[in-house]
Amino acid sequence: MGRITKNKKASLGKLEKGKAYSIDEAAQLVKEVTYTKFDASIDIDVRLGVDPRKANQMVRGVVSLPHGTGKEIRVLALVTPDREEEAKAAGADYVGLDEYIDKIKGGWTDIDVIITMPPVMGKVGQLGRILGPRGLMPNPKSGTVTMEVGKAVSEVKQGKIDFKVDKFGIVHTSIGKVSFTPEKIRDNAVEFMKTILKLKPIAAKGTYVKSIYLSSTMSPGIKVELKSVADKTE
Repeated sequence: MGRITKNKKASLGKLEKGKAYSIDEAAQLVKEVTYTKFDASIDIDVRLGVDPRKANQMVRGVVSLPHGTGKEIRVLALVTPDREEEAKAAGADYVGLDEYIDKIKGGWTDIDVIITMPPVMGKVGQLGRILGPRGLMPNPKSGTVTMEVGKAVSEVKQGKIDFKVDKFGIVHTSIGKVSFTPEKIRDNAVEFMKTILKLKPIAAKGTYVKSIYLSSTMSPGIKVELKSVADKTE
């Protein structure tokens, strides 16, 4: 068994083993049990009672976090020349088409989100083998393939994220930074859970949300009481 560091021991000492905390308590505690010298990300992990192997139980969606993620999101807009100014005005970091497609084919993927348009998906589709494994492939369901380019870029820059359940039935995403106030962490977590609850598949039987944990980079997970979140989503 590995040696427990002083900081980890201090973190664990603040948590009661097996206890589920209210979302307000968890939002405060996740700051207190974080000892990183950098501004760590706050993550939420939700275990769902679904079978992701079945198409009618897939949980996937988008959510606009009220306080953003705290991350600087690098956006590439692959658009036709007549939409370039719209994308730039909305805050896209990189704007163009053919030159960026060639750049990606050459191995460049130093971006977080790609926004594109239906008319150019034929060209963008060639990049599937490169972008797919990295989670960068634009998708109409996540709002990244749209004619409303400016709106899509703005939403991503302001904290819109897309997510989907993994093969283990877990949804994992970042919802903020340790530098956020407990209230901002709570608000983002509640907004995220509100979206998750709305996406319950009709085919899913039994308990839908099995567990919720909040954690930061290198901190222990803090179990969150579902009722405390559900009460705030009504």
